[in-house]
Amino acid sequence: MATGGNVCLNVIDTVDAVSTDRKHYRLLAQIEAGSTSVAMNIAEGQGRFSKKEFAQYLYISRGSLYETITLLDIFHRKAG
Repeated sequence: MATGGNVCLNVIDTVDAVSTDRKHYRLLAQIEAGSTSVAMNIAEGQGRFSKKEFAQYLYISRGSLYETITLLDIFHRKAG
């Protein structure tokens, strides 16, 4: 099972392996930011005092995950 931290590291490793011209740097930076947000929101939610608060952070994290997936799809379509 993948954790938020593992997903983040995998995305960053993938972005680091991409060779592209300067015009895609902003998109790549946003992909890294979105994936990092997944892990950070899970961690922050774990530090909360109730299951309800933790669940709210998981919902936020899921939103960041969908953002990351969308950005990866856009980049893949643009590169292909």
